[in-house]
Amino acid sequence: MGSQTPKQFLAINGVPIVVHTIKAFLKADPNTMVILVLPKDQKGRWADISNNAGLEDIQVVTGGEKRFNSVKNGLEVIADNEGVVAVHDAVRPCIDPKIINRSFEIAEAQGSAVVCVPPKDSLRRSTKKGSEAVDRSSYFIVQTPQTFRISIIKEAYKRANHSGYTDDASVVEQSGTAVSMVEGDYRNIKVTTAEDLLIAELYLK
Repeated sequence: MGSQTPKQFLAINGVPIVVHTIKAFLKADPNTMVILVLPKDQKGRWADISNNAGLEDIQVVTGGEKRFNSVKNGLEVIADNEGVVAVHDAVRPCIDPKIINRSFEIAEAQGSAVVCVPPKDSLRRSTKKGSEAVDRSSYFIVQTPQTFRISIIKEAYKRANHSGYTDDASVVEQSGTAVSMVEGDYRNIKVTTAEDLLIAELYLK
């Protein structure tokens, strides 16, 4: 990104990215319990932001070395094993509340719901001889939220044998549980580069 400010705290239309993200979930359901996982040294910055944004009641949990550890820390503060929990990237502020609600509905009924979109571009796979075309209709681009029954994802994280997983669906799959998909939205971008900031600004106007 080329900025000393952590991505989730960069402003889009004058509002920090993480605030846009949290408010999308509260728009989907004002009674949603939000748990924000942050590095220890970012909690002070969040305290200032939350006061200005009216989000003082958000529970903040200290993150871990990797994404896996951070999600696990967040799950551990959920006392109840009943219900549904969504794991979402703080830097995906353009998520549609309708997709959030749909993911909760599917996860409640089927145990899991991972937001995905089909790739628009042609795909090739690297081979020993060079590369070969693959059928893109068999592939999906994974987004967040990734939503699960609490009991399923907690048990999956307990049984995981390493911390190198890059998403929650992979953790749940390794526990032997099938993962259901939910149609996502190409506007649900992960803000990673300076160009993404400009695109997100257009989407959030």
